[in-house]
Amino acid sequence: MTKLHGAGVASILGMLIAVGCGSSEESNFPGESSSGASGGTSSSGDPGGSSSGFASSSGTTSGGSSGAPCVGLQCQQVACAGGGSTTLTGKVLAPTTAEDLPIYNAVVYVPNAPVEPFKDGVVCDRCGTTPSGKPVTTAITDAKGNFTLKNVPVGKDIPVVIQLGRWRKQFVVPNVAQCTDTPLDATQTRLPKNKSEGEIPHIALTTGGADTLECFLRKLGFDDSEFTNPDKDGRIHLYQGTSGSKIDGQTPNATTLWNDLGQLKKYDIVVLSCEGDEYNNTKSDAARQAVHDYLDSGGRVFSSHFHYTWLKNGKGMLPSTATWVNNGNAGDAVADIDTSFPKGAAFAEWLVEAKASTTMAKVPMTALRRNVTSVPGVGGNAETSRRWISVKNGANDDPKFYSFNTPIGKPADQQCGRGVYTDIHVSSADTPGGTFPTSTCKAPGLIPQEKALLFLLTDLASCVQDETQPPQPPPPVKGPN
Repeated sequence: MTKLHGAGVASILGMLIAVGCGSSEESNFPGESSSGASGGTSSSGDPGGSSSGFASSSGTTSGGSSGAPCVGLQCQQVACAGGGSTTLTGKVLAPTTAEDLPIYNAVVYVPNAPVEPFKDGVVCDRCGTTPSGKPVTTAITDAKGNFTLKNVPVGKDIPVVIQLGRWRKQFVVPNVAQCTDTPLDATQTRLPKNKSEGEIPHIALTTGGADTLECFLRKLGFDDSEFTNPDKDGRIHLYQGTSGSKIDGQTPNATTLWNDLGQLKKYDIVVLSCEGDEYNNTKSDAARQAVHDYLDSGGRVFSSHFHYTWLKNGKGMLPSTATWVNNGNAGDAVADIDTSFPKGAAFAEWLVEAKASTTMAKVPMTALRRNVTSVPGVGGNAETSRRWISVKNGANDDPKFYSFNTPIGKPADQQCGRGVYTDIHVSSADTPGGTFPTSTCKAPGLIPQEKALLFLLTDLASCVQDETQPPQPPPPVKGPN
């Protein structure tokens, strides 16, 4: 299977768009209607022998709307007899190769135009918008990471895109036969671990003296070369929080990140590792406003334990996302997964698939804390917070992880950002402080709660939607485009 990125895929697309519409003299790029073309017929009858449209006893061309000319790869979509379809199937996986960890709710599609690079800086990413490249067919992965992409164009060098938020990988399938399934190799459907394999979210991570989320990200499979100081070109920038690790003497203090809204807005995701206390003297009133405004503008914030201070003592409606109590230890426990909403049910299934749990809707966890006693609504609601994980505490179900979309209180179609809070020291087995990664990342493999947080981190990175509804694949572009 051929692996291409960026210009390579764009070049393939340009040739396919020209050939697929039957023009030997000029390219018909998306946005230009092909002159009278509605799909061709393979002169050899061999589905793999031409990159034009196909017709045979088992299939006819189906690209484009009725009576309208098709464009590019639309001309290579075929209608299969008996309700069948030309399909690509596979399983999207996390970057790590240590074990196969499925990725839920990733978008898979066949583009019909060059895929534009992501713009730098925070954006409003709502679900339901058509991804770049004018896709002719789309799908999303289920709780086991599996997908079935239907009505795939037939022929040689068919481009495929896998995307989750600002994770994106592009490659080419050498040949797609009509009216049958072509399985994709897992090495191709794994999310990129470095820039050479594809696009990676731009992440700012503040280290801390009580949690080592930098080691957690490293265990997910990101190459060490992607962890750098902010003045370098890695995709994960480290800032040193109180008693936290550093790359070297040039690693900046975390205050240089959260004191500056402009600096925050450079990143798709901000990850805040627990510092061991609130340390409110390092979190000014202006910094709290900056974090609030970053969230409202479409930013994503992952807060570990004592970073609840950005919420409990935060600006605007952030304090209303939960009911807070003074810090307390909750020890180790088997936590419950809230399955009252579609993504929660998928989370429970995913934990079993990822071998983080042997019992549906249960997961063992360590080093739990108690700062939250409830979130608004039964299991959370779409207007405020969504509970994902909880632990029994007498008659109460204490939330251990919750999420909320921003601006808080707005309808889902007006929300852009997302915040999450965990009452869990995620990577408690590693060693805070010191030099990253040599003296900090000691624990091998992912423990169950780290696997759980992998699911929740990828959900944080994904598009914002109404959480009362199950995720849906984005719409493809139909007809001349």
